[in-house]
Amino acid sequence: MYARTLTRATHVRRFTITQQPDSGWEVREETDSAIVRCARYEDWHRVERARRAFAIEAEALHASGWTEE
Repeated sequence: MYARTLTRATHVRRFTITQQPDSGWEVREETDSAIVRCARYEDWHRVERARRAFAIEAEALHASGWTEE
C-alpha cells in the first residue's frame, strides 16, 4: 500500500504501511535492521497522518543526501 526505502552509504531507512486482513493497517518505520515504530490502526485518519509524516521524513532525508531505492 505504501513503501519507501532510502539509503545512504550502508544505512537504510524503511517506511511501510500494509493492510492487515483482520486488524486494519500496520504502520512501520525501520532504521537499518531495527524497528523504530510499529503500530496497528483501525482508523484510516491515523493511517493518513502516519503516511504524511513518513512523506515529510523521507523528503528531509532525500534533501540531506539519502537516495530512494
